[in-house]
Amino acid sequence: MTKLFIIGAGGHGKVVADTAEAAGYSNINFLDKSWPSRTKNGRWDIIGNPARLDGAVFCAVGSNDIRARIFKEYHLNGSPALVHPSAVLSPTVTVGSGTLVVAGSIVNADTSIGRGAILNTACSVDHDCNIGDFVHISPGAHLAGDVHVGDGSWIGIGAVVREGVRIGRNVIVAAGAAVVSDIKDGVRVGGVPARAM
Repeated sequence: MTKLFIIGAGGHGKVVADTAEAAGYSNINFLDKSWPSRTKNGRWDIIGNPARLDGAVFCAVGSNDIRARIFKEYHLNGSPALVHPSAVLSPTVTVGSGTLVVAGSIVNADTSIGRGAILNTACSVDHDCNIGDFVHISPGAHLAGDVHVGDGSWIGIGAVVREGVRIGRNVIVAAGAAVVSDIKDGVRVGGVPARAM
């Protein structure tokens, strides 16, 4: 494959670079002026922000709202989706541009994943789910079938979501929560069963 430029040289950027390399990218560089004293992120070069890019660009910022802003600012609608080879995706899954599916993730039949989403290490998303734009499904989180997650929402590490649940936009589900009923936009929930915090 051709070059890949990654915006964001933090820890999440390393995960993106690992995934990209496993997916076949061989020339990977980071774009980030936030680290003036660093020239490397892991084993990959940080090159600042050149005026001209001759390869694909991917946003590796963990914050959903900042990632959404960068996606718009840099016109990343054509950004590739990066799927680790160890992830298991049904052939009927659709994945939006700029989405990352990390090692060990499982996504089942007829699920739709929006733009700029993160499906992190060993999460599972069952059949007929709808994952919005700029959502983050954290490591080890599990969504049962027919779950809908609105744009900008974050499902915390190890959380579980019961089948058929509708999660609104910009929702935060705390680590280890068990979501058994619908959640309105902008609400933070935690606990077993999950309740507004």
